[in-house]
Amino acid sequence: MRDALNKIKNELGGNLEKIADLKTLDDLRVSILGKKGELTNILKAMGSLSAEERPVMGQLANEVRDFAEKSFDERKKVILAAELEKTLAEERLDVTLAGKTREQGHDHPMTIVMEDMKRLFIGMGYEIHEGPDVETEYNNFEALNIPKNHPARDEQDTFYIEGGYVLRTQTSPVQVRVMKEGKLPIRMIAPGKVFRSDEIDATHSPVFHQIEGLVIDKNITLGDLKGTLEIFAKELFGDDVITRFRPHHFPFTEPSGELDVSCFACKGKGCRVCKDSGYIELLGCGMVHPKVLRNCGIDPDEYTGFAFGMGLERIAMQKFNITDMRLLFENDVKFLKQF
Repeated sequence: MRDALNKIKNELGGNLEKIADLKTLDDLRVSILGKKGELTNILKAMGSLSAEERPVMGQLANEVRDFAEKSFDERKKVILAAELEKTLAEERLDVTLAGKTREQGHDHPMTIVMEDMKRLFIGMGYEIHEGPDVETEYNNFEALNIPKNHPARDEQDTFYIEGGYVLRTQTSPVQVRVMKEGKLPIRMIAPGKVFRSDEIDATHSPVFHQIEGLVIDKNITLGDLKGTLEIFAKELFGDDVITRFRPHHFPFTEPSGELDVSCFACKGKGCRVCKDSGYIELLGCGMVHPKVLRNCGIDPDEYTGFAFGMGLERIAMQKFNITDMRLLFENDVKFLKQF
């Protein structure tokens, strides 16, 4: 037993010097000091010794164990120091190099315009209402005086879903939902995404954003509509913007019209963006049709109102002098950094 203990002590130093990684060191530790290690097995055999030999061998075994534990700890420190030195050498930091900067993002131009619109109309006393992208055909068409087989549906053809649902072609269904609640008077805007069958070009997209407004109260006139939209246009584009109202037809308003603003690209001289007219169509508007009021449970003999709707992409193009709507969807970082 004495020879076995001395062998462990004598061989341990030489074995430790050959070890350069922590895993190998730990494996050697377990082989000597573990539950089934050499030293542990020797200690278990102490019971077979005589009473005179037991204390002598026990003292020697404790000395060997203390020596082994101290040797393992010292070798571990040497290995850790070597690994640290190697890491520092491989990952040396050159303080003369330029630092890495983390660029901070900013709002997309569409978000900027959306928030500007919300603040503008909230300041005028309007509330914000939102609704689902998937809407019932009734709320999207019939309630707005667009019955089945009406030609206006061809212009707003979209995705139809079984059960009488459709991807909304406008945010007007949100107005229908609010009117059906019967809480009058109403002053609201409805921003959101809409879906049409438009071909993609510089001023059209099959998916775009729209914001619609609705006012329902007693004694609302066309003069209220005109004054509201002129204030809106000048607040958004500046006092030098020129507005123009043109008669038009919408099934859900009567009388109906469109608001044009002077072209941002050519300042009214005529160009590709405005199709040489000097003006850009901004929004449609009109007095709410009496049939729409009745469909939503409102008495047209007591209440009147006006409504308007516009594409936010065109607002963004006008505000930031963007000549092609597609730039707003292409996520070109160089383009977006301008805003």
